[in-house]
Amino acid sequence: MVGWLLASAAAVCIGTTYAQPSLEVQARISAAIAAAEVSNSTDIDYTAFVNPFIGTDYTNYGDVCPGASVPFGMVKFTADITGYAPAGYNADPSQKARGMSPLHDSGTGSSLGTYGNFEIMPLLCPSGFDTCTTTLQARERYRKNDTDDAYPGYFSLTLDNDIKMEATSTRRAGLERFTFPGGLKPYFVLDLANDLPASFAGGTLDIDPENGRITIGGHWGSSFGPGAYHYQAFACYDLLNSGTQKLSEYGVWTGDTYGLDAKALGQTHLNLSQNLIGGTPYQSGALFSYEGNQEEVILRVGISFISTDQACANAEEEIGAKSFEEIQKASKALWQEKLSKIEIDVVNTPPNVTEMLYSSLYRASLTPNNATLETQGAFANTTSFYFDSLYCSWDTFRTFYPLMTLHSPIEFAQIVDNYIDGWRKLGWMPECRANNLPGWTQGGSSGDSIVAQFAVNYHNEAEALGIDLNELYAALVTDGQVNPPEWNTMGRQVNVYKQFSYVPFAVLDTGSTGRQTREGSRTLEYAFQDFGIRQVAQVLGKTDDVEYYANRSYWYRNVWDATVESDGYQGFMQKRFSNGTFYYTDPVDCSSQDTRSTQECSLQEDNQSGFYESSSWEYSWYAPHDTGYLVELMGGNTTFTNRLDHFFDAGYYLPGNEPSFQQAPVGYHYANQPWRSVDRVRDVVMNNFNTGIAGLPGNDDQGAMATLLGFHLLGLYPVPSTTHYLIVSPFTPKYTIHNTYLNTNTTVTVTNYSPASVAYPIPNGVPAYVKNVTINGVPAKSRCYIDFYDTFRVGGEIEIVVTEDKTYDCGGNVPESLSMGGFASAR
Repeated sequence: MVGWLLASAAAVCIGTTYAQPSLEVQARISAAIAAAEVSNSTDIDYTAFVNPFIGTDYTNYGDVCPGASVPFGMVKFTADITGYAPAGYNADPSQKARGMSPLHDSGTGSSLGTYGNFEIMPLLCPSGFDTCTTTLQARERYRKNDTDDAYPGYFSLTLDNDIKMEATSTRRAGLERFTFPGGLKPYFVLDLANDLPASFAGGTLDIDPENGRITIGGHWGSSFGPGAYHYQAFACYDLLNSGTQKLSEYGVWTGDTYGLDAKALGQTHLNLSQNLIGGTPYQSGALFSYEGNQEEVILRVGISFISTDQACANAEEEIGAKSFEEIQKASKALWQEKLSKIEIDVVNTPPNVTEMLYSSLYRASLTPNNATLETQGAFANTTSFYFDSLYCSWDTFRTFYPLMTLHSPIEFAQIVDNYIDGWRKLGWMPECRANNLPGWTQGGSSGDSIVAQFAVNYHNEAEALGIDLNELYAALVTDGQVNPPEWNTMGRQVNVYKQFSYVPFAVLDTGSTGRQTREGSRTLEYAFQDFGIRQVAQVLGKTDDVEYYANRSYWYRNVWDATVESDGYQGFMQKRFSNGTFYYTDPVDCSSQDTRSTQECSLQEDNQSGFYESSSWEYSWYAPHDTGYLVELMGGNTTFTNRLDHFFDAGYYLPGNEPSFQQAPVGYHYANQPWRSVDRVRDVVMNNFNTGIAGLPGNDDQGAMATLLGFHLLGLYPVPSTTHYLIVSPFTPKYTIHNTYLNTNTTVTVTNYSPASVAYPIPNGVPAYVKNVTINGVPAKSRCYIDFYDTFRVGGEIEIVVTEDKTYDCGGNVPESLSMGGFASAR
């Protein structure tokens, strides 16, 4: 049994190899939760419950950035660590720090890393300027054990030479503070060319010694997109801390890993182009020191995607002469406002649930990165909101935006405006924007599901929130009808999809180009995206379009091969030739149980399974809008639930993979056995998530994993592109969701709640199973789902009465399915 009384400190250290981050981080969080439990105060500091290091391990590849950021900040200041560290940081104590930089993403699976530009490293150079270790490998240093620290708006670590690095930030700027051992001259190396994926394509660096300023600008490559694409970025480092610090030496340097280590004292300019011969770019940057052997040095950093002048202006506007503590306090206040949108009963909630929930809500507001007014390329000077790091919409549409729906429609509308503006500027909505560039498409145009989620829930407020629903719909129709000439980075291969009513394998496409793999999963995803278009057509009263896109949304059935058998179960999704015959692939291929095939399973050209990062065992559950029909396809309720049990028990379920998010742990609801969903969600949470650095079962994927866990802990699960949320069983006895835009507060109370239910298996006799649900005193029409319009939109009270009786059904309607009369009218 995995019980709720698992000590938080034990959850942080699994074995003795995890020496970092600081054990004081967990002690501080545990103390804050304990203090809140005995306090009668309603003024709770929710930032104190956040553990930014969850998912920063080097075994489960959570790839979380624990750096200093504000909600949706464009900058995230953290240390860059050697080894596998896509987010810059990695908790592995065997790896070394090579510096700290202001630009990062969080939770992405881009193995080479993303951003990491403008890295700075503090140095001790006892023999002077020419002996400083400037190159990446030469300057690396271990961290002192148990010194890595972070909380919302703050990051720090201490190197093994006793130099402490700290950072705090605003949206586009930050302060870096360095504390040196007494009596030693502080030196710094600041990079021009280096970034995490080593993608430098040319740039300049200038030192202004009189004004104590270094400006940097250049071009770098995408971390998850075509290598031919490049983005521009700029930095402004102010070195004098309002005149309290004085430069001593300064100059420039270049280097490589084969002996080049050239420094020029007094030189102030670097102008380097891309090295066309290939290979790793030459390293380069600035080197400078301070007079007076001062122990503390503070640097002000501004970042821009437009120009160095703009980077300096951002630092002046957002920081000015404010102190480190003032910026840190302001950042904390922004996080407190964001985290307090969901307030739980801390007193009666297990401490690890409190920590996991608020850490998840924190990560759910780290990305996407708000780069409004920092646009380049086709988006230069746009009047719309602009967000970077949308990768990928395929990851985030399932849980990230449905959670945002509940409490943050203003930010949601800004992001939707950004999607629509992508259609205005490039012809299709963005799918996987990375580094301000179009990234690889995974499942089609999943942005359709995101804007549909907004439209069906906020169509009455859309105009006031700055969204033109007719324009939103035009963007959707373009995605659904117009084939891009190259659909690897946006849009769909919709020409052949419309011709054959599925995406055929090995089809002759004479009108467009893209990687012709993933035919099975692309058909399933396209069909669900068509459902999103249908939903918005219904909101707008376009009855012909409602019928047309509803019919297209059923095309997922066209890749169902009833003859395929695996593990005693009949019928699986398969890719299909254009002549209608199926191409057999073993449903086990590309699953965690695949010990036979040697193919790759992602975007590679040798992915022959027909599915993206998944198996047919996993994707055969995928029809979120029509799961009731899937139940029938699979043989009815009993066979469906037995098959779903086998899916978990045989190890086909992948807790860190998005196709397993949807309809897997909660699929039992559709077979009228919601008690099984309660058990399965407890299984998923207790065996895959915790408060340690290895507390995520895979990439956080820009908050997708964070919001999945958040929903599980709140006892809900969303049906994307709809107004429906499935009811499972909360891990907390009471919580309130505040929607300040709608001016509503919705409190969910779990009557008969027992903290002993936060375990797997749930002990006999412990209440955890839903007996009845009331909404503002009125019995709900089902124990299995609620509607946003009846609950969180209007506010009030939701009571969930739980019992130890685990054989309950929906007590009314099972969750809706389109072909069975569901989603019949817009709310």
